[in-house]
Amino acid sequence: MLLVIVIMPQQEKADANASQKQVFVQLNQLVMNEPKLKGAIAGISVRSAKSGEILYQHAGDVRLRPASNLKLITAATALSALGENYQFSTEILTDGKLEENKLIGNLYLKGKGDPTLLQEDLDLLAKKIKKSGVDVIFGNVIADDTWYDDERYSMDLTWSDETYYYGSAVSGLTASPNKDYDSGTIIVEVSPGKKAGTKAVISLQPSSNYIKIINNTKTVQKEEKKDISIIREHGENVITIEGTIPVQAKPIQEWMTVWEPTAYALDLFKQSLAKQGIHVMGTEGIAKTPDKAALLVTDKSIPLNELLIPFMKLSNNGHGETLVKEIGRVRYDEGSWEKGINVVKEELRKIGVDPGSMVIRDGSGISHVNLVSANDISKLLYSAQNQEWFPTFLHSLPIAGNSERLVGGSLRYRLKNPEMAGKVKAKTGTITTVSSLSGYLKTRSGEDLIFSILLNNLMNDAHGKPIEDKIVTLLYEY
Repeated sequence: MLLVIVIMPQQEKADANASQKQVFVQLNQLVMNEPKLKGAIAGISVRSAKSGEILYQHAGDVRLRPASNLKLITAATALSALGENYQFSTEILTDGKLEENKLIGNLYLKGKGDPTLLQEDLDLLAKKIKKSGVDVIFGNVIADDTWYDDERYSMDLTWSDETYYYGSAVSGLTASPNKDYDSGTIIVEVSPGKKAGTKAVISLQPSSNYIKIINNTKTVQKEEKKDISIIREHGENVITIEGTIPVQAKPIQEWMTVWEPTAYALDLFKQSLAKQGIHVMGTEGIAKTPDKAALLVTDKSIPLNELLIPFMKLSNNGHGETLVKEIGRVRYDEGSWEKGINVVKEELRKIGVDPGSMVIRDGSGISHVNLVSANDISKLLYSAQNQEWFPTFLHSLPIAGNSERLVGGSLRYRLKNPEMAGKVKAKTGTITTVSSLSGYLKTRSGEDLIFSILLNNLMNDAHGKPIEDKIVTLLYEY
């Protein structure tokens, strides 16, 4: 006898609903019983990506510090305000005239906020100047950073952060050391000397006379300890390197910020001119370009849709602050945090998110004064799906467990369960005592979810990462 068991669709649906409810029961138990959350605050919001319905929330409306989850707001509003193909620019102008091979007048390097400007870009600008027939400049070389205001740091950045790459100064004219585009920084590399007893070898990328190096290092025997400190004092461009490095040890690299990036970019440009054999008979300075100055050459940055990759995948703070100033400059002719944050709020309303319950103080999330609820972030992620720029926004998010640096980004070593490969696209966040993770998830059953997890008042922000991963892994079973 053949026994056939037929499960009615209603029963299947009931079983699925029971399974889904069990996920949220387990989630509640995790939040209530996790020892690392004792005395902390967990804001959690889970929505259907299809309907926007809130399926689960825990303190979902409580305003919390989002850390770098604020970059979701910055990226979305920058795309909305500027468009995916927006490019920054850097200009070369002159108030003089060319007579034979001589430029009689000043040469201006005018920055327009480009955080991707590299030494090679400045070299190309200098090459074009040379090609135009200039061998000698009978005037000064002047840097112009007036595209933005002169406030270099967001209002809540602590002075102790400004020497590190995540606290770099924001200027209308700046430069980056490589294609991670950490603007306003320089890479310090420490390599062992050829034999024990000698000083370590220090190199800078890019090479710059703007930075003074004090080398108090020592190369030690192969079996001895590597112990190197690299410090730049607040308000100075003197980098002191101390400690020991063993013979044949791998070089150490550290990204350090520069004090006043405008002069840093100017120093690099002077090097570019010298490489082309262009002699400057005057001096250097920082000033506004005269209105009558003639444009000679322009350099364009990569488009915004490409810039969002290092911004979001690698959580580049400088890009967040630059984008806020840029949207303020473009809309209100003022490159300031105040005007830029006004634009952020305007664009949030346009996207369909009310900024009235948010406190936004910067573009990166480094401020401990920023306050956003998990429900607001999940609402943004839901509403973003209806925007024409959404594919670019989604593509910019780290993909959990993908080991490629510019794909997995800050999630490349997390949520590595093979079954979940490619199914979690989310933005991480970390500041002292705060950890966050918000994004999109395709569940085991094929349902698309949106989630936001904001963990505040942790004794150690590193404790938040495994908790977030547990929550997302539970949601995968929905």
